[in-house]
Amino acid sequence: MATTAFRIQVLDTIAALMTAAFGLIAALAWNEAIKWAVGQVFTSDPGVGLFIYAIIVTILAIVAVILIGRSIAKLKATVVPEKK
Repeated sequence: MATTAFRIQVLDTIAALMTAAFGLIAALAWNEAIKWAVGQVFTSDPGVGLFIYAIIVTILAIVAVILIGRSIAKLKATVVPEKK
């Protein structure tokens, strides 16, 4: 029985790592696409475009982290602890 639990834990960990890897690949692809788009708008000075790109990505990251945190807090509030 313990080996089955271990196998499930290993498979869960592998699935989490694979999901993270695909997320990283997608993030890198979007990174390049957004840099290109900002560069097209700010062709006169690439430094300004990169600065604006960094601000946009930072704002999006902050909003995403806040939304994820709120969602997890709501989920935790609705879960009733199991009695043992």
